[in-house]
Amino acid sequence: MQELHVASSITTLSQTNTADFVFDNAGTRPQHVALRRRVGDAWQDVTAGAFADEVTAVAKGLVAAGIEAGDRVAVMSKTRYEWTLLDFALFTAGAVVVPIYETSSAEQIEWIVTDSGARGIVVETDEHEQLVAAVRDDAPELAHVWTIDSGAVDEIVAGGTEVAEAEITARRQSVGLDDLASIIYTSGTTGRPKGCELTHRCFVTEAVELMDLLEDFFNEDTSTLLFLPIAHVFGRAIEIGALAVGCTLGHSPDVKNLLEDLAGFKPTFVLAVPRVFEKVYNGAKQKAHADGKGKIFDAAESVAVRYSEATSTGSAPLPLKLAHALFDKLVYGKLRAALGGNCVAAVSGGAPLGARLGHFFRGIGVTIYEGYGLTETTAGITVNRPSAIKVGTVGRPVGGTTVRVAEDGELLFKAPHVFRGYWHNDDATAEALESDGWFHSGDIGEIDDDGFVRITGRKKELIVTAGGKNVAPAVLEDRVRAHWLISQCLVVGDQKPFIGALVTIDPEALPQWLDKAGRSADTTMADLVDDEELRAEVQAAVDDANKAVSKAESIRKFTILPADWTEEGGQMTPSLKVKRNVVHQENADQIAALYGS
Repeated sequence: MQELHVASSITTLSQTNTADFVFDNAGTRPQHVALRRRVGDAWQDVTAGAFADEVTAVAKGLVAAGIEAGDRVAVMSKTRYEWTLLDFALFTAGAVVVPIYETSSAEQIEWIVTDSGARGIVVETDEHEQLVAAVRDDAPELAHVWTIDSGAVDEIVAGGTEVAEAEITARRQSVGLDDLASIIYTSGTTGRPKGCELTHRCFVTEAVELMDLLEDFFNEDTSTLLFLPIAHVFGRAIEIGALAVGCTLGHSPDVKNLLEDLAGFKPTFVLAVPRVFEKVYNGAKQKAHADGKGKIFDAAESVAVRYSEATSTGSAPLPLKLAHALFDKLVYGKLRAALGGNCVAAVSGGAPLGARLGHFFRGIGVTIYEGYGLTETTAGITVNRPSAIKVGTVGRPVGGTTVRVAEDGELLFKAPHVFRGYWHNDDATAEALESDGWFHSGDIGEIDDDGFVRITGRKKELIVTAGGKNVAPAVLEDRVRAHWLISQCLVVGDQKPFIGALVTIDPEALPQWLDKAGRSADTTMADLVDDEELRAEVQAAVDDANKAVSKAESIRKFTILPADWTEEGGQMTPSLKVKRNVVHQENADQIAALYGS
């Protein structure tokens, strides 16, 4: 059994709750630009002082509406300024924030609202309001429904004009670190989502530790544009961390406008899940090949990867440095421009990034600091940092964390920002949390001699072939997905004689392949699942993935599916994880056909 403890350099926490960050900043640097919000075509500065005033005004309205300390209030919206405003106003009022993904169905809304016992919900659109109305009879405790697009913020503020500011200050100061701050429901790749109870200590500790570890690019002189869902713990941790440290925060609610928003906001760093970085890389590669510049891009890619690999172990040789400088002018600068032009760093989490992609981005001048965490650990519990980075790992544990590798390879953690349990689910809590505080992550991993953690698979996703070979599918799936034409890959083979895979094609990349292959532009994926040329392209990706594993673990056969997996189709979670059980059920015949049954 391996075990590693990393001591925290933080001796005391000056905050007693999450809302204190906003008011501390307003007191010490009231004119600092805490946020920038998009108004029309322009980005408008919001100072720390002005934001604290807005938070107070909304908190007054919530108190006037009868929201008591400890009441649960749900927020269902895209990533936008109002989400952050409401988040801190609810913290200030002593309420417990319950995020709901804006893409959630009526059934999911009903479960979260009723299970949490929410007293109120703020939704974004009239459509959301109608979904809530459809389930309201089953949620008798739900007293308030506010709609952002119908003026919810102004409505709440108007209702609280008679509430004294001293009452709000008293309400905030009565909230302690060990009080419940939020119930975040897991995205539910299997079964009904479980509500993770996160205290103010969880959020404050996470923010303070991240400020300490990432201060080189996460400070009051930097900025980030948030486009991940704030309903996801990863986006939430960065939202709170940015307000804590003074990093200027912006929001981009629609990924269709992301490039335009990046160009206007010009963040110094971004955060995303690996799929976003994959699409940036694949999109650039695809465009270069379509424009007849494929050889230049491929050469630039090779140099970027080799340059990063060389700097990991020392210094790049002079010829490589010269080639890197040349491609920086020809290629890398244009890639950085797509991220706004000022971006020098990124944070990745939610799934393994893959070493090649990590080296590629570091080689072009945007270092990706990969981390690892779960809702239950309040996002990052291990992270690469400027002073200690090893591409291909998820970094070292954050301060105050102990990590243990159990006999079966499962990673166990103990830290101040580990959740306190699952809401109304003692059985699940007992399964995940030991009485002495050890949290069972469900992930398989290892700790190297330098204290870096590597994730090798998900315990419940381990495939055991008929020959008894244990196979972690993530290694293969990540490599297959790295191909520009492929969107998703799911490895199968449990209790089967060999490993197989289901593959989907990226709808955005398909038109280029059709053109290159001389096919009609209106050819559908259903017409191509058995196409020999397309299969050869996918086979190349499979062959590359198989280089990372032994022969017994390699993909022997694959099936191309006629449609991609999407959140709307029910195969993906809002955080872009594959719902493996759903895909297995929907494609039972295709899986059986792989094995001739």
